[in-house]
Amino acid sequence: MILAMAVSSALCIFSLLALVQAQSESQQPKIQLRLAGDKRKHYEGRLEVSYNNEWGTICDDDFSIEAAHVACRELGFLGAVAWSPSAKFGQGEGRIWLDNVHCTGREKSLAECPSNGFGVSDCRHSEDVGVICNQKRIPGHRFINTMNNNVETLEERVEEIRIRPISSHLKRIPVTEGYVEIKERGKWRQICDEAWTPLNNRVVCGMYGFPGDKNYNNKVYKSLSMRKKKNYWRFSVNCTGNEAHLSSCRLGKPLEPKRNGTCGRGLPVVVSCVPGRAFAPSSSTGFRKAYRPEQPLVRLRGGSNIGEGRVEVLKNGVWGTVCDDNWNLRAATVVCRELGFGSAKEALTGAKLGQGMGPVHMNEVECSGFEKSLTDCYFNNDALGCSHEEDAAVRCNIPAMGFQKRIRLSGGRNPYEGRVEVLTEKNSSLVWGTVCSENWGIVEAMVVCRQLGLGFASHAFQETWYWAGDASADNVVMSGVRCSGTEMSLPQCLHHGKHISCPKGGGRFAAGVSSAPDLVLNAQLVEQTTYLEDRPMYALQCALEENCLSSTAKKNDHSSYRRLLRFSSQIHNVGQSDFRPKLGYHAWTWHECHRHYHSIEVFTHYDLLSLNGTKVAEGHKASFCLEDTQCDEGIQKRYVCANFGEQGITVGCWDTYRHDIDCQWIDITDIKPGDYIFQVVLNPYYDVAESDYTNNVMKCKCRYDGYRIWMYHCHTGGSRSSDMDEYPGMSNQLHFR
Repeated sequence: MILAMAVSSALCIFSLLALVQAQSESQQPKIQLRLAGDKRKHYEGRLEVSYNNEWGTICDDDFSIEAAHVACRELGFLGAVAWSPSAKFGQGEGRIWLDNVHCTGREKSLAECPSNGFGVSDCRHSEDVGVICNQKRIPGHRFINTMNNNVETLEERVEEIRIRPISSHLKRIPVTEGYVEIKERGKWRQICDEAWTPLNNRVVCGMYGFPGDKNYNNKVYKSLSMRKKKNYWRFSVNCTGNEAHLSSCRLGKPLEPKRNGTCGRGLPVVVSCVPGRAFAPSSSTGFRKAYRPEQPLVRLRGGSNIGEGRVEVLKNGVWGTVCDDNWNLRAATVVCRELGFGSAKEALTGAKLGQGMGPVHMNEVECSGFEKSLTDCYFNNDALGCSHEEDAAVRCNIPAMGFQKRIRLSGGRNPYEGRVEVLTEKNSSLVWGTVCSENWGIVEAMVVCRQLGLGFASHAFQETWYWAGDASADNVVMSGVRCSGTEMSLPQCLHHGKHISCPKGGGRFAAGVSSAPDLVLNAQLVEQTTYLEDRPMYALQCALEENCLSSTAKKNDHSSYRRLLRFSSQIHNVGQSDFRPKLGYHAWTWHECHRHYHSIEVFTHYDLLSLNGTKVAEGHKASFCLEDTQCDEGIQKRYVCANFGEQGITVGCWDTYRHDIDCQWIDITDIKPGDYIFQVVLNPYYDVAESDYTNNVMKCKCRYDGYRIWMYHCHTGGSRSSDMDEYPGMSNQLHFR
């Protein structure tokens, strides 16, 4: 009887809990989120919420990375990379709907997280929170943000979008014209053109790498649509024309389905895009040999791939750069479209694609997004306070040309090196063959890596006998290759055409390339291993000789102490070829005090900066030993320093400099207590070519109270935000060391 009562009681409690949960879910406020403000990427911005059909912002008080994860997933991204306090993306308007938001990270919606309640806040818009989401989207999540707060549309699922050409255009490259179709629940659906506008065309064409759109032969598509059964998507789309992606456009009202499957008097949406001159086919010459705009006012420099680079403008016959103050996607898109590309994927700051030379011509650029040229935008001629460390850059959407399918690297140890083999037409069939290595150099290798999307090349090889390529592809099919470096593909370079001339032949003398390494510092390890040490001067004489201490240390006697900020650094090679010193054995520098060679005199910079970016303490690390400390599973160590061995870091391996070795520190003896920024820069003088320099910088927030040090929120450049000089927020919990 007692057991039965206990079971009955348990069932009642379970039923009550289920009822309460069901009621709480049904009573959960219906909200909608969007990213707004001064953003440089479509997956970051000020976080805004719509509640009761009114848009408002969220206060940064008690906000956390867990809340950012919930918000980004609700927006359809895989998660959050970081969040930003203090209205980093500009101050919003209207109500501040949420304050003191506490999420565990497991909630499906921000509305499920405890907070003060909607509209209950003591914040100002100077405290508006922003998020930086992972740019990858959740498969099957809704592709277009619904902006009208229609609750029924919140569960809309769209997977991808395409331009589907009609049969007569199937062989055209790139695809510039066709039906706009959306994949919903595994099925491709057309969009009704009743509410479609030219601004929507502009966004779709920009996404696919085209600067504009044009009219098309409507009769052809009208005739086709009458013969085929339509399968329409249920919604209309309203774009402003400035969106970087269709996912940022507003979702219009649901369309009323007609019995005959039509959309009233409308037809399926068709777009016809205009390719930039570098991508436009010509009946006489095929694709242009290279993109050389006539009398350009704007150009891109320093990018490894087509459609990216540092922005430079021509003024009074002199090329100069653009300062990154206020640099955003709108300005970047104007540059991209002006140069014949589509809309901008990223607006880069902090000279992430290299520092320019000469004057800084433009500052505080403000564009509407519809200007024909960057020079038509409002800007400040006064660039005082701007340096080349703030040079703006862009990455643009480019058309899918299929270049990667016509070239390959064969026989290498990994997909990023090997003998160059190209696909060419011979006797009415396509065959693979090699490239003659006569006069083959780094410029030609760069074009190969660009065509394959591998970034920069590190080496060009004129002998490839150690790479056993495809034996059926030994014959030389391209010779006399000479590139200018601006070409998108190897066939665009000058070459002998069908008249092959290669005295050495192919096989072992075929051309080869290897792409560049890419060093990244393990930020988490730095955070975990930081501590302070007071060390006597008599134990620091070698470090003093190698300039690893502050200049004031030279005045100290041997009995005095220096306060050292110590940490470990673990440097991974995540690139596509081994990282090797620029200099050979014969040029390495011997240091008698430590009794070792330096293969790179300055391998890393260690800096302590004030919050305004002023350097207050510094250190540096020479590469006295570059070796494979550990490697990923299945990868063999190749570099060991013992017995004057070869130095380097293999792809997939890492070199660890422990916290307890000399010069693995910053001397902070003269530093006052306060908040600082800790910075590490790898390969600071670009002594070795890398495929990506943007991740060579690691920064942390740092707090020093005169006795203890806290290091927190460490991140590599580009992994947190587009602006490396500003930092996302964190919880108030600091980790003691």
